[in-house]
Amino acid sequence: MSTSVPTIPRSTYEDRLHRVQQTLAEQSIDWLFLGPSADLFYLTGFDAHVSERLNLLIVPQSGDPSLVVPMLEAPNVGEAGQLASVVSWADHQSPIAKVAGIVTGEPGRIAVGNHLYSAFLIRLQNAISAGSWIEAGPLMRTLRMAKDAIEIELLEIAGRNNDVAWEAFIKAGPISGLTERQALDRLLALTEEQGTGKSWGICASGPNAAAPHYSGDNRVIRPGDSVIFDWGGPVGGYYSDVTRTVHVGEPDEEFRKVYDIVLEANQATFEAVKPGVPCQELDRVARKVITDAGYGEAFLHRVGHGLGLEVHEEPYLVEGNDLPLAEGFVFSDEPGIYLEGRFGVRIEDAVVCTADGGRRLNESTRELVIME
Repeated sequence: MSTSVPTIPRSTYEDRLHRVQQTLAEQSIDWLFLGPSADLFYLTGFDAHVSERLNLLIVPQSGDPSLVVPMLEAPNVGEAGQLASVVSWADHQSPIAKVAGIVTGEPGRIAVGNHLYSAFLIRLQNAISAGSWIEAGPLMRTLRMAKDAIEIELLEIAGRNNDVAWEAFIKAGPISGLTERQALDRLLALTEEQGTGKSWGICASGPNAAAPHYSGDNRVIRPGDSVIFDWGGPVGGYYSDVTRTVHVGEPDEEFRKVYDIVLEANQATFEAVKPGVPCQELDRVARKVITDAGYGEAFLHRVGHGLGLEVHEEPYLVEGNDLPLAEGFVFSDEPGIYLEGRFGVRIEDAVVCTADGGRRLNESTRELVIME
C-alpha cells in the first residue's frame, strides 16, 4: 500500500469558493451554475451523482452558495452542506422552480458549467430571465490549472502507485498468449493494490498499437508485438495517467529506432518545461524531434494535456495555445509514433511545472522493456 493519503480541509474549499466569487465579481458575472462535475467537486468536495435528477451548485457573486439536490441524495452531500445551503426536492416537485426561487433580482450574466445536461440548461433558461448565459469553463480553468501542495501530493501518490504496479507487472510473467483485456486487468489489479481507486486503461497490441485511443480488448498478444499500456486511476479524486510501451520478444531495428525517437522527444519536452514557456512550445519541441527523424506525419496528437480531477483537463499542450506555463501546472508529456497496420510507441509521464523547471510525478523505467 502507498503512504497515507492527505485529505483536503474545509478551509481549502472555503477559500476556493471565495476565490470563485472574486472572479465572478471581476468578470461581472452574477451567478455560477455547476452540475455534477470535477468543477463542483473542486469547489465543495461533493461528488454529485449524474442522472436525470438535477443536482446543481449555485454560486452568487456575493452571499452564500446553494446546493439543489434530489431528496433521496441529500444524505450524500456530507461536509459540503457546511459550505452551501442545501435545498432538496422531492420527485413530485420541480427542481427548476427551486433554482428560480434562489436566483433573485434580474441577473445580467450567468456562467454555466460545461458538464450540465442541455435538457436542464434549456429548462433553466426558460425559467430565469438573464441578460446572457456564458460558459463557465474559462472561469473555472483559471482556478483549477495551478495545483496547490495537497493536490500535487495526491497526484504524486497516484503516479507512484502506477510506478510500483508497473515494476510488479513487468516481473509478473509472460503476456504472450493473453488477450489485451487479460493483460490490462493484471496491470489494473496491481495498481489498485497500491491504494488507487477504480482504475481505467488501454492495452493495444501489434497493429492495434497504431491507434492512439484504441478501444478493443480481444486480440491475443503474440511474440513480435509492440504493446502499449496507457492507464491510471484516482487517489483522493486526482488521477494518474502513464503510458509505457513494451515489446514481446526481440524487436527489429526499426522498432528500436522509433522507440528511441519517442524517448528522445519525451525527454526534450520534459527539459523544456519552465514557468513562462507557452504551452504550444512543448508540442513544438516534441514534434521537431519526431519530424526531424522522419516520422512527423505519424505523430497524430498533441504532446500533452492537463491532469488533475479529470484525466484530460486544461492546459492543453497543443499548437495554438500560447498560455504560459505557471508553477503548479500538472500535465502529461506523451509523444508517440504510430505506423498504421504495424505498431505504435508512446511514452507518457505526468509532469508538474516548478520554479526550477519540470518534475516528473512518476519515475518507472522509460527504457525499452522486452517481455515474453
